[in-house]
Amino acid sequence: MLGIVEGLTEFLPVSSTGHMIIASSIMGIASDDFTKTFTITIQLGAILSVLVLYWRKFFPGGVSVLRNIDFYKKLLIAFLPSVIAGIFFKPYIEILLENVIVVAISLFCGGIIFIMLDKWFAKAEKHGKEELKSDSKALKIGLFQVISMIPGVSRSAATIIGGLSQGLNKKAAAEFSFFLAVPTMFGATVKDLWDFYQKGGGFKAEELQLLAIGNLVAFVVAMLAIKSFISFLTRHGFKAFGYYRIIAGGLILILHWLGIELSML
Repeated sequence: MLGIVEGLTEFLPVSSTGHMIIASSIMGIASDDFTKTFTITIQLGAILSVLVLYWRKFFPGGVSVLRNIDFYKKLLIAFLPSVIAGIFFKPYIEILLENVIVVAISLFCGGIIFIMLDKWFAKAEKHGKEELKSDSKALKIGLFQVISMIPGVSRSAATIIGGLSQGLNKKAAAEFSFFLAVPTMFGATVKDLWDFYQKGGGFKAEELQLLAIGNLVAFVVAMLAIKSFISFLTRHGFKAFGYYRIIAGGLILILHWLGIELSML
């Protein structure tokens, strides 16, 4: 079930963190060290879905390999702000991660912004570019991604808005968000696994089986989610995701006010 939630929400602008909170609380999943590592590690399955769907972009053949150096350079430039912010602000981020209300408010406020996005970028969409040309624009999108360190903001939402603000059309902004997810999520997964082993953690055979199932499910569901998202976004825009975020944020607040304990995985 968590693999399905991860696959559905990681690349959609709806906050996978918020949905993990709701799903884990409804299912009564304990927030122990393995569970926390599990929810991070199954991102590898989601990452693999991007590499499979866009393998020609990541692994071109022939002379395109040389041209693709610029693609990887832009990914690195966009990725660096999150690395730097993570190093300096990790203690503060961890404090925010323990606050469910922060997630709910971020979802709710982000939903209001998404309802307005189509109007804000209507003119830009007509003349939006299909590819990111400037290194400085890649850096600015990377700075938008830093905002997503606030739980509930959604990495996908922040980077898509960043892409739109830099002149990309909806499809290109969403796809660059997918591409940027690969180094970002891979880095977060490796860091989490390293911290887990540093604390003396290890995986039992049954835990490895759970990780394998979670990654496989996340991979399959993420592939379907990415394809559906691009099609839906180009036809209908952002409003539906805005309304959905408001509902999700409201649900977390209602559960909290009802005294139902919500665990931050």
